Amino acid sequence: MSNLLHVSSNPHVRDDATTTTVMLDVIIALIPATFFGIYNFGIRALLVILITIASCVATEAVYEIIMKKQLTIKDLSAVVTGLLLALNLPPQIPFWIAIIGGIFAIFVVKMIFGGLGQNFMNPALAARCFLLLSFTGQMTNFTLDGISTATPLYNIKHGETYDVLNMFVGKEAGTIGETSVIALLIGAIYLLTKRIINYRIPVYYIATFTIFAGIYAAANGFGIRFVLGQLCGGGLMLGAFFMATDYVTSPITHKGKVVYGILLGIITGLFRLIASSTAAPEGVSYAIIFCNLLVPMIDNYTMPIAFGWKGVKNEENS
Repeated sequence: MSNLLHVSSNPHVRDDATTTTVMLDVIIALIPATFFGIYNFGIRALLVILITIASCVATEAVYEIIMKKQLTIKDLSAVVTGLLLALNLPPQIPFWIAIIGGIFAIFVVKMIFGGLGQNFMNPALAARCFLLLSFTGQMTNFTLDGISTATPLYNIKHGETYDVLNMFVGKEAGTIGETSVIALLIGAIYLLTKRIINYRIPVYYIATFTIFAGIYAAANGFGIRFVLGQLCGGGLMLGAFFMATDYVTSPITHKGKVVYGILLGIITGLFRLIASSTAAPEGVSYAIIFCNLLVPMIDNYTMPIAFGWKGVKNEENS
């Protein structure tokens, strides 16, 4: 009879999901944005994607071989980091900068702190911020059909013309993966349907930013077109659904996710609409990285009280 019973510690919830399957679902969800980026910017976008992914995977493998650790590249987390970083890079970025970004994301942000699950900020976004600060000119040089041009977000901020429909479809300048809202929403629906991500963070993030942009537009005499342009421009959708929802660097409680999303919306609005254009023309990357640092505090203050613990605390205080 003892051979039939296997007692283990609680909780006794069973799930077939593994790190590999979750990462594979994220990759699948990013396929529409990836394919559109290649269609929009050509073969060079594909090369940037492949090189960045390869640099991330190689960095993780080399580090673990040198440190005599078990190889973890099969869990696909390095592939996801490389893909997300690539989608946040301009298509004309020099390949050597993409490689530096991949090395920084994996070695500095992920492996030094203990590997998957130990990093305190999103590796792909941390690498992007590092590259923005280190190679500003190359990271803000955008092209479309071989011609250097400003992004729609830049045009909005400086009062120049922009087409909201083109921004929604994606035939605009920008980073490889941020231009097509349609492609990103298709991937987001997939993640939400598969329950890979929780709806609270992206919904509260986008809703809060919409309110912020709406108030700003009303105060400055802009119409709804300005708000729609802000929603479709830049990396808001890419950041909200694919990077702010990162398991490791986002809150674990439901209330925490709401607080986190609201903070992201406010801080993105401050960076985009209040800060000077030279300081923060985009804002999403910096907002997510900043809020990553607040996650331990958010979890601490939103963690539900265990059953019976409130009574114990009251007795101690009486």
